[in-house]
Amino acid sequence: MYPNDGFRELGRDECLRLLVSVPVGRIVHTRQALPAVLPVNFCLDGDGSVLLRASAASELARAVDGAVVAFEVDEVDAVRNAGWSVVVTGRAAVVTEPAERARLARIAPRSWAPSPREVFVRIHPELVTGRELVGGRTLYGVDLAP
Repeated sequence: MYPNDGFRELGRDECLRLLVSVPVGRIVHTRQALPAVLPVNFCLDGDGSVLLRASAASELARAVDGAVVAFEVDEVDAVRNAGWSVVVTGRAAVVTEPAERARLARIAPRSWAPSPREVFVRIHPELVTGRELVGGRTLYGVDLAP
């Protein structure tokens, strides 16, 4: 038996199913050459892309437009030592096409900080990965959990 770090890799379909099960995620982008992480509400579009709504004047909208970003969601149960994490990596873009903006206005979540001028940010999923914690750590069949 090989060592088990307690994690199981998740397939793309399972990752997308888990993504829609939580209302809040974290977008990871670059700010002044350093990583920045912001919690955001979101939804998935029919093609699997992640949709956010932000103020047009926000630092977030300016920072991520055209940039490669990561988007992470998770669920953790600290009592049971269980949970999962999904990361979507891809290029983000502010949606500019009027018909698409009108469609997204009907389906995208409301911004937590409404603004008179809002934009939609789409993250195209180039890489979707996930891991699930499945029962703690074992080594050659011996439970290493305290």
